[in-house]
Order: sequence, then structure tokens, then C-alpha cells
Amino acid sequence: MTPDAPLLETVRQWLAAARQVAVLTGAGVSAESGVPTFRDAQTGFWARYRPEDMATEQGFRAQPALVWRWYQHRRAMLQGVQPNAGHHALAAYARQHPGRLTLITQNVDGLHQRAGSPGVLCLHGDLMADRFLDPPRPCCHPDTVEAGEPPHCPRCGNLLRPGVVWFGEALPLPVLDAAQQAARTCQLMLVVGTAGAVYPAAGLAHLARAGGARVAIVNPQASELDGVAHAVLRGTAAAVLPLLLAPAA
Repeated sequence: MTPDAPLLETVRQWLAAARQVAVLTGAGVSAESGVPTFRDAQTGFWARYRPEDMATEQGFRAQPALVWRWYQHRRAMLQGVQPNAGHHALAAYARQHPGRLTLITQNVDGLHQRAGSPGVLCLHGDLMADRFLDPPRPCCHPDTVEAGEPPHCPRCGNLLRPGVVWFGEALPLPVLDAAQQAARTCQLMLVVGTAGAVYPAAGLAHLARAGGARVAIVNPQASELDGVAHAVLRGTAAAVLPLLLAPAA
């Protein structure tokens, strides 16, 4: 699917005129690399469990070994997955325009970072990172944890957990603050590959529009943020972003 050429050129002009650009990406960007969504990954053995069992603090405390194995399963699914043309286009633009683009993502797979994008604001955490479940005590050090499912502090037993934001948890405040500041101060926000249904991430598009920025959606399907947008480019991130972000001829 290729977006309307005149509309694409209009958004390119907006991009050229913008002093600051904010980009919000969602699961659609990673899906093009073959990364399954949280629910799509619940196949086979894992299909019997509810998302609430696998993605809440309560579920982890109730069955820590089971939930740890689920996240190890998800991490294994990322092996061999590579960033796609959309990831690379964003990274190339950031290199060509230092300090001009702020990349905000709802994705936890690290593909933006692997493509070379600097300073990615990960609203929902990092699937490949761990942190302690309870506030770490002086004895808690990630490099001295004892192996297990999950690993734990050998002195106090504090468990390691995946470094993602679970249902019912607040987003990391410094990351959210930085994302909101980028949305308020940009002149163009691109919303790429997200259904726009999850808040507060989706609220960033509203903040950008309220602050006077133009908002452009890149998505092959309709999203809940289409009504906020000044332009909707129908197409995938891998197809549209290289065209949109390429240097002017």
C-alpha cells in the first residue's frame, strides 16, 4: 500500500519546516519485522493463560517461575528478528539531523536501538532488561544474583523481574515527562504503527496538536487517533518512512 503522493509530499514539506519532530511508534512497526504482539505470542502451551496472569505484579508474585519462563519465551522469539526499513529510516534521519528528532516508542523489543536510533524513550520499558521486583537493598546487585527461575539476590531473596511496564503500573516518570515535553514543543508529530488505544501514550498526539504541532498518522488501517491528525498516510512504516524521511533530492 502506497500513500497518496501529493499528501506524502505535503507531510515532507511539514517535516522540512519543523524545528523539532516527535515520533510515536507502536506495535505495527515491529510486526513488520515479525515480532508478535503480546497476545499473538500466547500460542501453544501459553494459550491457556490470561494476559493478566503474565503481565501483572500480582501474577508474578503468585507464580514467579511461570511468568519468568513466559518472558524468557518472548525473548527467545526475538532471536533472529532484525530491524526493518522503518526502523532504519528513523535512525538515518536522526543521524542526519542531530537533536531534531525525539523517538518515543510503546515497543519493548529494542529494535529501534538496534537500528541505531539514539536516546529512544521507551514508554513501556525494555523486554531484554531486568530489574528487582522490590526496592533493592544494599545487598541487591544484578551482577551477583543467583541463577534460578527467576534469578534472585542470594542474601535477601529479592527477585529479578522483566524490565517492562505491567498492567496497572505507572509508566517510568522521567521517560513520560520527556515524551510529553517533546510532544508539547514539536512542530510535527508522526504517529506510526499504533492503534492509538493505549493511554497515556496515545495522549501524546493530543498534546502535540494542542501545542500547535501538525500531526501525521502512518498506518495501513484506521486508528483511534485519525481524528486528531492533519494527515493520514495509509501504508506500513517500512513502506512509508523511507519515502517520507529520505533526504531531499
